[in-house]
Amino acid sequence: MQVQARTKYARMSPKKVIEVARAIRGKNANDALELLKFIPRKSAFLLSKTLQSAIANAENNHDLSGDSLTVELATVEQGPALKRFKAAARGGVAKRKKRMSHIRIVLSDNA
Repeated sequence: MQVQARTKYARMSPKKVIEVARAIRGKNANDALELLKFIPRKSAFLLSKTLQSAIANAENNHDLSGDSLTVELATVEQGPALKRFKAAARGGVAKRKKRMSHIRIVLSDNA
């Protein structure tokens, strides 16, 4: 059985989150949580919260054991971007895009 959790509109660019998401694909859910605790990045914290939510969904909604779950998929998609401007040299303007991402984690039991 597959169980999923999503975090939408996370205020971090997808490129930064994808780097950490690659580390947890295919791992046991509890091992992935332990690994994320020791990665000193904001994206690891966001992925950790999403993974905890997926584990809670599996335990509460589907009566699955958290120990038997595996991270089948950890995908990060691009969300909307906030367009901002910053002062630049000689009275000009520099455009900035503050990107957001949607995080999706799918867990499956080994049965």
